[in-house]
Amino acid sequence: MNTSQKDQCALTEEQILKAPESDYMNTEQLEYFRSRLMQLYESISGRIQEAKNKMASPPELNDDSDRASWEEECSTSLRILDREQKLLPKIIQSLERIRLGTYGYCLESDEPIGIPRLLARPTAEYCADIKADRELKERVYRD
Repeated sequence: MNTSQKDQCALTEEQILKAPESDYMNTEQLEYFRSRLMQLYESISGRIQEAKNKMASPPELNDDSDRASWEEECSTSLRILDREQKLLPKIIQSLERIRLGTYGYCLESDEPIGIPRLLARPTAEYCADIKADRELKERVYRD
């Protein structure tokens, strides 16, 4: 199948949202999310590399305020990089769950996570109820 034929067969977000529950995580939907996860991985990897390259070759800064601005920009970039680098293993884990046929199902309850949640967060591992319970417990133990 060539690329244009494959694109014609690919589901859109709208089609996935309108699909009946009986189609949940069928082959086409899994392929949609696999492709979306791969694009996300490549995009994040590219942004990480760009940020590293930018920080590795700072501009010539003669002014203290320019230097302070550059350092603040680098600090912000490092926080973003840290967050994005933590997302890469989650993407790989999601791709593995697709391979194993467990993607889209809650790791704790085995219930469907739901298409809207997966569209918003394709690396979601828990259904909304379980995730809310886990976050509440984290807050209680943290306080």
